[in-house]
Amino acid sequence: MPELSRRRRMLVLAICCMSLLIVSLDNTVLNVALPSMQKELHTSVSGLQWTIDAYTLVLASLLMLSGSTADRIGRRKVFKIGLVVFTLGSGLCSVAPNLELLVVFRMVQAVGGSMLNPVAMSIITNTFTDPRERARAIGAWGGTIGISMSAGPLIGGLLVDSVGWRSIFWVNIPVGITALILTWRFVPESRAPKPRRPDPVGQVLVIGLLGALTYAIIEAPAAGFLSPLILTFASVAVLSLIGLLFYEPRRYEPLIDLRFFRSAPFSGATVIAVCASGALGGFLFLNTLYLQDVRGLTAMHAGLYMLPMAAMTFVCAPLSGRLVGNWGPRIPLLIAGIGMAASGTLFAAFHAETHNVLLFTGYVLFGIGFGFVNAPITNTAVSGMPRSQAGVAASVASTSRQIGQTLGVAVIGAVLASGVGSSSYAAKFATASHPAFWIITAAGVIVLVVGLLTSGHWARGTALRNAERLDSPNNQQAERVRHSAA
Repeated sequence: MPELSRRRRMLVLAICCMSLLIVSLDNTVLNVALPSMQKELHTSVSGLQWTIDAYTLVLASLLMLSGSTADRIGRRKVFKIGLVVFTLGSGLCSVAPNLELLVVFRMVQAVGGSMLNPVAMSIITNTFTDPRERARAIGAWGGTIGISMSAGPLIGGLLVDSVGWRSIFWVNIPVGITALILTWRFVPESRAPKPRRPDPVGQVLVIGLLGALTYAIIEAPAAGFLSPLILTFASVAVLSLIGLLFYEPRRYEPLIDLRFFRSAPFSGATVIAVCASGALGGFLFLNTLYLQDVRGLTAMHAGLYMLPMAAMTFVCAPLSGRLVGNWGPRIPLLIAGIGMAASGTLFAAFHAETHNVLLFTGYVLFGIGFGFVNAPITNTAVSGMPRSQAGVAASVASTSRQIGQTLGVAVIGAVLASGVGSSSYAAKFATASHPAFWIITAAGVIVLVVGLLTSGHWARGTALRNAERLDSPNNQQAERVRHSAA
């Protein structure tokens, strides 16, 4: 792709951020609308989990396929298709007559969403070739999440209280259409020099692993953890994982190139992405239900209560990008881990939900932690890889986020459902939520420890050596031959 002027690069970044905005805004708006959806559609906690996880599950399953397809046939082309499908899916969600069809239409949304974020990140990576400029661009990208977190609860609350929960999906339509027109006009086409072959077996195994694992976690409280149904789905997940570990290293161009994980920073970024996004998904799920079902707040007031968290994410995300560009990922990752762990501890050990000062302090701390975590994750995932692998590497990072959010909502929701049982939220919520907040605390501690271990001199050395192996065709071929002979 030819070098673009600075003005054109900034325009491409803005267009890519628009795609992230509609995807992340959709999630934050949806969380505020959950109690209203529960009442109108007469669904349980597990039903609410599926409205979120049906989307994130499909998204996680298809992200790597979309990234590699975009590298092969053209990133702008796949990006435009994603905008069309996501916008269409949003329109369908707004007219869903029941929970079952809403879940189906959310999956349609996810098919389009899988073509947006990783492909947009790949476009950014190939547009901003200077490492420092790229880190700052990724910081602005992360700041878009802060915008969605700050605007989402307010927009969602206003729409839910004035028009109804169906209107939350209308927001995506004008933004999606505008992004499509601007993409067609200003984003240049790009693709990898050497297209990757499709990997249908790997794709089926990924879907089997994520789908079976998520179903087992969400439905276990109702069906029983040792019921034949849950044990069957758990077995499918384990067998799919074994299949991936056995099959993918023996394929010349796998869907998941396990050699990426020889890079300590890349492996660390993957673990951190799962933990941070899992903590976010669980944190939003718990607090949305608490503020509206226990405290009795309206959707609008619940959105205002969570504004401190969103505001700190908005402020800290671009600052994190600058820190990564100037000093590397270690400082932002340490701040992120401390912030999320401290927030979880306030709720788990000091009952922050019962005192407004502690409640808002917890929200501020979590917003700081999550605001600092995104830029180092994305930058680390793509900076140590050859540019020809940018789409796949970005897809792995995005997939890790979606897996984390899927598991976060599934696990936290299952813990909450087990604790509440058939009682009302008001009677059992505080007690039932404390184990869930300890899980969020543990996720923050993992971010802190893994960030410390994978951001030093030794870790950078593993990334450089791995990049050389990945970028050498002879080394790639030799490793495939060795795996085939093994």
